[in-house]
Amino acid sequence: MIDRQAVPHPELSIVVVNWNGGNLLRRCVESIVSSDMKTSFEVVVVDNASDDDSLALLESSTVADSLLSKQQLRIIRNLENLGFGTANNQAFALTNSPFLFLLNPDAEVRQGTIDTLLQTIRSDSKIGGCGPKVLNTDGSTQISVYFNPPRAWHTFLWQLKLYMLLPPRIRGEILLGRHWRHNHKRDVPMLTGAALIVRRDVIDQVGGFNERFHMYGEDNEWCWRIIRGGWRLVFEPAGEVVHESGRSSAKRWSKDEKLRVQLEAGFRFEQLALSRWGLVANQLANYLVVSAQIGGRRLFGVDLRELPLIKQIHTRHLKAAFRNESRGWQTKTNLTEPTAAPQLKNTTKV
Repeated sequence: MIDRQAVPHPELSIVVVNWNGGNLLRRCVESIVSSDMKTSFEVVVVDNASDDDSLALLESSTVADSLLSKQQLRIIRNLENLGFGTANNQAFALTNSPFLFLLNPDAEVRQGTIDTLLQTIRSDSKIGGCGPKVLNTDGSTQISVYFNPPRAWHTFLWQLKLYMLLPPRIRGEILLGRHWRHNHKRDVPMLTGAALIVRRDVIDQVGGFNERFHMYGEDNEWCWRIIRGGWRLVFEPAGEVVHESGRSSAKRWSKDEKLRVQLEAGFRFEQLALSRWGLVANQLANYLVVSAQIGGRRLFGVDLRELPLIKQIHTRHLKAAFRNESRGWQTKTNLTEPTAAPQLKNTTKV
């Protein structure tokens, strides 16, 4: 077990999990410092065995020198890519601050954002997590709030465009995702892990990330578990983060490979979150929708693109759901303490 009292005790630990982030990692840390926080903080960078110059660029920067001189920067070097969830769990175990801010290395926080998020999460002791408005680099809104867990009716409404039967405001509030304007503060069932502030008490109660999810699905599962634990998740649009989404995954997988990983992770999450027949209903909805989409494109001579691959995966998932396969595995994390400690033998600390 990690002795949390052996390290400084700032109010906020900002956790950045890096894998080949290049110069984006340095810019991310610079944005943290330039956001002019009023709260005491530290930055914990967990590097998942990057083979680029991202750490060198950070360490040679003036912002790193400044943070290191004040003992506000720690860098954990993993000898292998342990995945997003496990790397965050390492940071959870190595820190002792009452709040943690998860931030992707390809994200930059805007002025005052972190203080705004802290103000919101402190406003109610039952708010367990708070997420900002996430923007693309062109200033457009990036989807950061999702319906969770997915349901069959949601799939039909979304994928078959039956939502067109609903007034825009109502469809947005019900379906969330790209249908919602992300323009007002509200409780939500899921926030993206790209920029998310959480209470330490949440991690102590429900545990850290489920380490069976290497990448994708881990934030779905964690938010689901946080809500089940009786905590609130709040979207706070007064705080803003600019996020260059998909940079790491593009370096790692082809488009089809990424799609397969996302769908497999989504199915694994649904196995945890749904009853057997809820899972069957979801997979049947997925299968029927993609079959209809393929039929429609063939009828009008439109390129099928990735739809045959999606149908192949949904077909396998539907069969697995009917057979009730692989529903015995549970979260790898202990529900009272993050499980980062066993992995620390694979790391060195600067």
